[in-house]
Amino acid sequence: MIDRLYAKDLLGFESVELEFDGGLVVFSGPSGAGKSVLMGAVLASFGLSNVESSLCEVELVKPNDLESEQFDLDDELAIKSIKKDRIRYYINEQKISKKTLKELFAPYVNYLSVRDSGGFESQKLLEMIDAFAISLDETYQNKMADFVQRYEIYQEKLSKLEKILEDEKRLSDLVEFAKFEVNKIDEIAPKVGEEEELLQIKKQLSKVDKINEAASKAEEIFVYEDSLSRLFELTDKDGSYMWDALNQLRSDIEQSRDLASELEEMDVEQMLDRLEKLNELKNRYGSIQEALDYREQKYQELSNYEHIESDKSELEEFVQKEKAELETIAMWMHQKRIDYSAKLSDRINDYLARLKLPKMQFVIQKCGLGVGGMSNADIALDGSSSATLSGGEFNRLRLSMMVASLESSSQNQGVIILDEIDANVSGDESIAIADMISKLSKRYQIFAISHQPHLSAKADQHILIEKNSGKSVASVLDNNGRVKEISRIIGGEMPTDEAVALAKKMIDL
Repeated sequence: MIDRLYAKDLLGFESVELEFDGGLVVFSGPSGAGKSVLMGAVLASFGLSNVESSLCEVELVKPNDLESEQFDLDDELAIKSIKKDRIRYYINEQKISKKTLKELFAPYVNYLSVRDSGGFESQKLLEMIDAFAISLDETYQNKMADFVQRYEIYQEKLSKLEKILEDEKRLSDLVEFAKFEVNKIDEIAPKVGEEEELLQIKKQLSKVDKINEAASKAEEIFVYEDSLSRLFELTDKDGSYMWDALNQLRSDIEQSRDLASELEEMDVEQMLDRLEKLNELKNRYGSIQEALDYREQKYQELSNYEHIESDKSELEEFVQKEKAELETIAMWMHQKRIDYSAKLSDRINDYLARLKLPKMQFVIQKCGLGVGGMSNADIALDGSSSATLSGGEFNRLRLSMMVASLESSSQNQGVIILDEIDANVSGDESIAIADMISKLSKRYQIFAISHQPHLSAKADQHILIEKNSGKSVASVLDNNGRVKEISRIIGGEMPTDEAVALAKKMIDL
């Protein structure tokens, strides 16, 4: 439920702040006062319209099953949009894109517009019929749950089988390719860190002559060893530190000569060839580690190919048997859908009669096995399908179906935003629409613009939008204010006593 709206620099409004009640919230007021603008601000807060204010914020209670791995969602949510150089959206101070915002609240915020032709897709109609059937028949609920669970497993196994059959067509090529890749890497038998060691040796090879030359010159220091010994002896000084240093130096020079000797004996061509092969692996796979990982992957594929025939046989047997059983369940569901859709259409037709519309019926047709069973659904209204209904027929039929479906659920459904659904209708139709919306408001929080007295009189909260000194102003009406506004809707700017009396009576009723 939306608790509060605040908007700044909204078209026609300097600022507007409203706290909303649950149930039916009606916006009324003279034409051009800003009702659609205010409704647009509510829509924009959920990514359903363009942002027209510099700042807009709505506060709402988090729906029970609203979850997100991307955002931290508290029990109280605040959605904010800021329009400056560009539009930014935030949910509880976390940045969110318009697309993600719209998708996140799509199950909870329903926008019913005269320009919207959604809601009669086959899947949605089947969901409505299934919910109705479940509310009356526990067996149907259990069968459907069993079907959904088993179909998911069936689809997973079918996908594996299809992949095996596809792989089987080119199995020989796949096996040869995998063997080739494994053998190519095994022939080189690379080791992680090996290339760095070889590059270090290559670098030292270029210094062999310089190492030998430096070692020869360094050895000249030992010529003075006897003179140093005589000097320390004559001066009675301890020269042990000097002998330790000379011994260490003699050892280091010897190691340097050994290194140079080893490098001179090394097969340079063999080392360079090894480096070239390692470099080829790096160029192809990215690194030696990635080459070894790829080799392991291909080796595992070879192992899998050895079991492909037995896996295929098991999957074929499972898929064939499970498909037959799922089709049996789906055909049972299909017949039940035909039966229950007839009962649901009877409920809907009770409402359609009040809206001066002909009877409707669901058209349930058999189709191939799918996640929804083996049924497709459409509606027929006086020879028209959902694709050929007029805008008025469409919206009134959709409203009737929503009201009839309420009896199939005890859960609160979220928010409905209505776009002048009672415009251009007769008095009887207006009364019927108001009654239906009032019923919906027991499970939904509904925001509606209305130019009719009947819907305004049903409001749990009535908000007047009017112009004051050229600026749009929104105010929540008390009972006297509601009488005055509904009297204006009935009788114009100067309502008669009869209009005022009728307004009071409508509110009382």
